[in-house]
Amino acid sequence: MILPRLIRRGVFILPVLIAACSGRDSSVGTLRYGLTLSPTGIDPHLNASVELGIPLSSVYDPLVYRDSETGRFVPGLANEWEVSADGLTYTFFLREDVRFHDGERFDAEAVRANLEYTLDPEHSSQRAASMLGPLQEIEVLDPYTVALHLERPFAPLLDSLSQVYLGMASPKALATWGPGEYQFHQVGTGPYRFVEYVQDDHLTLQRNPDYAWGPKIYSSSTAQIETITFRFFEDVATRAPALESGAVDIIGELPANEVARLAQRPDLDVQQVPIPGQPLQFIFNTELPPTDDARVRQALVVGVDRAAIVSTVFGGYSPVASGPLAGDLFGISDATMFPEYDPLAARELLGEAGWAGGTLLELRLVVPDWGSNPEVGQLVAAAWEQLGATVTLQVAAGFGPLSQARGEGNYHAIGMNTFGTDPDLLRPFFGSDGFFNWSGYHDPSLDQLLEEGTLESGTAQRSGIYSDLAELVREHWLILPIREYVNLVGVNRRVEGLRFSPQGWFPYLIDLQLRP
Repeated sequence: MILPRLIRRGVFILPVLIAACSGRDSSVGTLRYGLTLSPTGIDPHLNASVELGIPLSSVYDPLVYRDSETGRFVPGLANEWEVSADGLTYTFFLREDVRFHDGERFDAEAVRANLEYTLDPEHSSQRAASMLGPLQEIEVLDPYTVALHLERPFAPLLDSLSQVYLGMASPKALATWGPGEYQFHQVGTGPYRFVEYVQDDHLTLQRNPDYAWGPKIYSSSTAQIETITFRFFEDVATRAPALESGAVDIIGELPANEVARLAQRPDLDVQQVPIPGQPLQFIFNTELPPTDDARVRQALVVGVDRAAIVSTVFGGYSPVASGPLAGDLFGISDATMFPEYDPLAARELLGEAGWAGGTLLELRLVVPDWGSNPEVGQLVAAAWEQLGATVTLQVAAGFGPLSQARGEGNYHAIGMNTFGTDPDLLRPFFGSDGFFNWSGYHDPSLDQLLEEGTLESGTAQRSGIYSDLAELVREHWLILPIREYVNLVGVNRRVEGLRFSPQGWFPYLIDLQLRP
């Protein structure tokens, strides 16, 4: 995305300014948005929850955006960028008309302050720091030009910089509040201002009347709704009633068995939103018997009727997962697909591994309490019991208990996944030193493929790399993939313009309108 220096600012700013002036006084009302998880922390630079991005993607602007229709990157707070021939330097030419919600000017020093805040090891960033890969130096070239120097090429960098986790925050606010309190006082440049966050209760945003630098991917140039209030509905059984009663105007992760009934109501719609990334999956512990035996892991995969589980829990609204990546990302092919249900083959494999003739096979399955994992876990446990196993099912109430269970190591399979638009998201799960390498599996071949995936910039070449990686994951039976995520989002028909970013979870709140 390289434009002549003389025209780059005018092309992107002037139309936005005109549109913003024409619609600035048209905002109305309050919209109520239901969230389905109350994160333990909501600073996107330090915390990792997907849920935090639903409101905060509209509080922050990133340097670039990914266009959901074309898949290409388009200008955000950077009008233009250049990548050196060796892939080691990314130079961003920044807009000069942007101010943070606290009145501070956005510039190259702000970019440096944000990235240094994220990378500070004392801040313990759970996600954003790793998304910067081999970033070595942040160089301010002039007040509105910043260069990022890498130790080695890193193909996912633009994708990383397009996400809320690396959205630009006011350096003044970061310095004032620090990593402990900033989450309650967030300051960005986006179409909505952060007003208040009361943990486990609500989060409130208010329209930013000065917003005049939105990307072309937005349909509106300024927000139409004055206030948006988010409340938490962690109990699945409360979500449909909240939508039906009018307690919320929008809420996601509706149970599949409620969708047909809700869709019949004249005042409601249900959108099916595919979520890119990893499927709902269970990771096998390769360091603890009996799942240290690949034959046992294979048996526990083919002994589960994944299609039946998906049909039972998710109706016809989710595809059956065929590997470690959703079907619309790189690396999916017939060669990488996990086999279908075959209980006879499963029993034969267990026999070969010595688990036959009355030998007691004891398994411990740990599942998180979100995304229908508990219901899926019950059905998986039942399938394994049909193979002759005794299964203990533990539901971990949140990421903290899940991580604690992982640390204790007393599990044979554990549920964990993440979402995103670049297949590099597999690196923490399958790299030997990956943060989420909860299988404990160390394979130089996997490490090499993961490294090659970050070094190669060509789409076709990267697709081949991740296809090879997915095949290795299947050959070693490291996971039990269940279903590709589809978010069932209920919306009151008085709400118009609901669209989501390429990440799937994050709505473009600026485009929403409320009918009387």
